[in-house]
Amino acid sequence: MPTRCGWVHDDPIEIAYHDREWGVPQHDDQTLFEFLVLEGFQAGLSWITILRKRDNFQAAFDQFDPEVIARYDTAKHQELLTNAGIIRNRLKVEATTKNAQAFLKVQEEFGSFDAYLWQWVDGSPIQNHWANLEAVPARTERSDALSKDLKKRGFKFVGSVICYALMQAIGMVNDHTVDCFRHDELLNR
Repeated sequence: MPTRCGWVHDDPIEIAYHDREWGVPQHDDQTLFEFLVLEGFQAGLSWITILRKRDNFQAAFDQFDPEVIARYDTAKHQELLTNAGIIRNRLKVEATTKNAQAFLKVQEEFGSFDAYLWQWVDGSPIQNHWANLEAVPARTERSDALSKDLKKRGFKFVGSVICYALMQAIGMVNDHTVDCFRHDELLNR
């Protein structure tokens, strides 16, 4: 059994996510939007809750197509709030539409959301070398700055902690602990 980061439990969904996705550099705009939305929905909840509902989120939110979501109206929001397969939080559902609209504006300005996000780490993952889970920060100066800029652009549910979780998830930072088998695998990606 390989050694994994301390936050990973025995749940097969969480293990698969850690082993295959978490910390892997992502550059596809639709995937980046998916993670932005899911991290926002995760606020106040455990990540495993989101992972268990991820397929439902993908179906409910049109595979995270920002062009479609940007056009959601009150009727669509009401429909989503009746969907037991997702987190039924009115503010988060409405924020997803606002975030899709802001996302499209960022794409227009920067050419892609990928170009916008990755500028915050100069285009390359930050390679951290944390000894244990307790050493991993919940936020950093970079996530503070990213959060502030996203809020200025109209994004919701993008506090610094959420932004740092996004940065970890999409590989902008390698926060696998040094004893985790994935740490060294992701050093040169």
